[in-house]
Amino acid sequence: MMTSNHQLVALQFQYATKSFEENFETLSRLVKNTQEGSIILAPELCLSGYDYEHLDANTKRAQHFLPQICELSKARLLALTIAEKQEGKYYNNVKIFFDGREIYSRPKARLFHLGDEEKYFTEGTDETIHIIEVAGIKIAILLCFELRFLELWERAKGADIIFVPAYWSKKRKYQLQTLANGLAIMNQCYVLVANSSDENMASNACIIDPFGDITKDDTQERIMTSFDRALIKKMRRYINIGLD
Repeated sequence: MMTSNHQLVALQFQYATKSFEENFETLSRLVKNTQEGSIILAPELCLSGYDYEHLDANTKRAQHFLPQICELSKARLLALTIAEKQEGKYYNNVKIFFDGREIYSRPKARLFHLGDEEKYFTEGTDETIHIIEVAGIKIAILLCFELRFLELWERAKGADIIFVPAYWSKKRKYQLQTLANGLAIMNQCYVLVANSSDENMASNACIIDPFGDITKDDTQERIMTSFDRALIKKMRRYINIGLD
């Protein structure tokens, strides 16, 4: 079981040009080097990347690796996205693994048309975006492009932690940071951003606390800070906007 001492961990690494197996080795190394009780977020499609040419093969690899991903989450919480095939359709599914098992899964609800996602993936629905409670912590997820939609921010209202697994380019680096900052300040909660650090990508993995203070370092593969529930309560008492 997870401990009561939670370390927040946002990952960023290069994976677009590497094999599924290589990327899993990187993910495994980074996760295993965190302390028990860590809450870890990986970038969007960090095992396969947006490799549409081999989409079917990568969905099969993902299923093969699911037991190993579950194993990585023992005494930890791990969130990431993988490509899956269900009833003949492909989905970009975000998943939460906790203490050795998968506890949550949903498809990306807003696909990025500039990247032709809709030509390959099937879109989910907004209704699947909601807060879930894990070990007493309220968690919400806005997957990449979903971050841009204010109506989806409402669905994360009241969360203690909001995950943003992302694949944002350098051209939109400032926008990613600005939106994530606003999300943390508006919700008076922690926001974790995990993004690719491939050559044309923004890196920008960060952890923003309820006061809006940012922990980040684009040169590191892991961004870490402690989770402090009291800080959330303090901010929500200090500026009461009705979140508690």
